[in-house]
Amino acid sequence: MGVVSYNYESTSPVTPARLFKAFVLEADKVWPIAAPHAIKSIEVEANPGPGSIVKINFIEGLPFQYMKHQIGGHDENKFSYSYSLIEGGPLGDKLEKINYENKFEAAVGGGTVCKSSMKFYTVGDYVITKDEIKALIKGSEGVYKAIEAYLLANPDACN
Repeated sequence: MGVVSYNYESTSPVTPARLFKAFVLEADKVWPIAAPHAIKSIEVEANPGPGSIVKINFIEGLPFQYMKHQIGGHDENKFSYSYSLIEGGPLGDKLEKINYENKFEAAVGGGTVCKSSMKFYTVGDYVITKDEIKALIKGSEGVYKAIEAYLLANPDACN
């Protein structure tokens, strides 16, 4: 097993507090409404706290039927959260898991800088390439941008 780390940043005109609510605290409600082209439903096991499992179900026709995240934790004051992708999605037989640490920081001039640190745990001798990582990020950007557009179109959501 190998471990490959990758850092990624993006920006958004939406405030850190609203993005944090949409992606962490209210994801089970917001994602299926904001991204119906991809997300069918989200199931949260018990309270969404450390160790809990979140299952994201995708609509038919996408490459993956579902994926499961195990929540690491979150800090509502720092707008940060962590989780591990432990089943489904892009893992297949080449990745054991992917750990994510994400933070929404206020950007100079307004909006947010979204910082993500990822660790890809590979199976056997497999080595994931930067191009494969970028393709995975690009795939998830569609949902991210849909949620961002939803928040911009609905200023009262996630306040």
